[in-house]
Amino acid sequence: MRSSRRLSLLALPLLVLVACNDFLTSEPESTPAWLEALIAQIELEDVTVPPTAIYRYQYAGRTVYFRTARCCDIRSIVYDEEGSVNCEPSGGVDGGGDGRCEDFFETRTEERLIFLDPRT
Repeated sequence: MRSSRRLSLLALPLLVLVACNDFLTSEPESTPAWLEALIAQIELEDVTVPPTAIYRYQYAGRTVYFRTARCCDIRSIVYDEEGSVNCEPSGGVDGGGDGRCEDFFETRTEERLIFLDPRT
């Protein structure tokens, strides 16, 4: 039992090194130019409460970008990879968005925060 414990303690640093190496050698993700422009535009707008955020998801077999609703009756927006508006899943007068992606919140996967407005 003692030798298996030593082996476990020796294996842990090796596993960490392997995991870090995979992370460091993987290709960095690039931000599409249209998204960089959108973020620059957001940074010129008035600060919102809650702060504007953009997330990347997999939805309906595609990569999409979700901009959170900025306030009240303003709809959230789902953009496709090219920057076109795919749908508006929430917000508006009735809170239900535009009805074109009613299953977005239930079926989206692989959430990754891309931008969170740091201004307060």
